[in-house]
Amino acid sequence: MSRMLVYLKKWSVCGLLMMAASASAYSAPKTVLVLGDSLSAEYGLNRGAGWVALMEQKLKAEKIDAAIVNASISGETTSGGRARLPALLTQHKPDIVVIELGANDGLRGLPVPAAEANMRTMIELAQKNKARVLLVGMRIPPNYGRDYTERFFGMYKSLSNQYKAPLVPFMLDGVADKPALFQADRLHPNAQAHPAILANIWPQFHTLVKSR
Repeated sequence: MSRMLVYLKKWSVCGLLMMAASASAYSAPKTVLVLGDSLSAEYGLNRGAGWVALMEQKLKAEKIDAAIVNASISGETTSGGRARLPALLTQHKPDIVVIELGANDGLRGLPVPAAEANMRTMIELAQKNKARVLLVGMRIPPNYGRDYTERFFGMYKSLSNQYKAPLVPFMLDGVADKPALFQADRLHPNAQAHPAILANIWPQFHTLVKSR
């Protein structure tokens, strides 16, 4: 009987340790790298008014232990992000990489296969470094024709399916059709728009940041 009690106690302790380890894996601090363009770099806004800063505030409010590194640069393209990402991965070792790029490629009429190749390289680099990827999609004006516009928009879903990366289909959903939510240049959302942008991104992001 005494041996049986020792055996049971031993397995009880092991079980508790395993549960604690599992819980700590879920609650471990995470580093989030946001790789974006002016839409994420607070172009034309007061510091702290953009969706990335608002997301950081929401994480704190919900007591989610995650640090955000906003590596977004106004004017950034997919080729620029591709060039910068290796050093950022080495420096910050992120658990999650949010890729919000492509708008400037589309506005310049970059061939979709070229933008897609850059995006594919970034996703593969992040995943190779054991980071999960969240893709943030974009629609562009029909300047280069409907075919180009639709192929560009479809690029994000194709990549999401290929790499099993969660996707925010269109970060400006509910914003793009409201002129009052844009700055004078009619390209960049104003501060009033960024809570809506965060609302588009948060559900997919929240699922990632709360998972192991």
